[in-house]
Amino acid sequence: MSSRDSILAAVRGHLPQSSPLPDHTGPWIEYPDPVAQFSSVLEVIGGRCIRVRHEADVAGQLASIPQFASAQQTLLLVQGAGTGTVDMEQIDDPHQLFDIDFAVLPGKIAVAENAAVWVSDQGLKHRVIYFLCQHLALVVQASDLVHNMHQAYDRLSVSDSPFGGFIAGPSKTADIEQSLVVGAHGPRSMTVFVVG
Repeated sequence: MSSRDSILAAVRGHLPQSSPLPDHTGPWIEYPDPVAQFSSVLEVIGGRCIRVRHEADVAGQLASIPQFASAQQTLLLVQGAGTGTVDMEQIDDPHQLFDIDFAVLPGKIAVAENAAVWVSDQGLKHRVIYFLCQHLALVVQASDLVHNMHQAYDRLSVSDSPFGGFIAGPSKTADIEQSLVVGAHGPRSMTVFVVG
């Protein structure tokens, strides 16, 4: 018997016993105030949550964000946010979005347990904008804020759009010399406006 065969035989002889898959019927965690939970978690992971009554209130709140006030190139794709300096429909090559300072985009579903927001490219010409902009703001309706990921997945329809994903907080990594670097792979800040 070769050493390879003896090693594989030893591994096969010590396999762990199989165990049944966990039950996925719940009950799942729910929060007394899901907006407060979402806001708290988002702050812990480096983001900020701003509650507004109506989408029309987003523009006024944007003016109070220093990164927006100093932005040269803005992309605003949410009603009530105002008019940006960049018209994405006029851009054919997504590489031209490299210098967007601040983008305000729609979010589909927000999750209280981890502050993740589901985004898709539905109605969006270049999905890369979620990752190229320096600062990102997502606008989500309070009625689309759920307690946990199980509820989020129950609401998702992945066939609606060829692209979608959850974004939670600004981009960050600690892979480089165990130092936390914010904005290494994407936006340096993330603001979520919860409407309603």
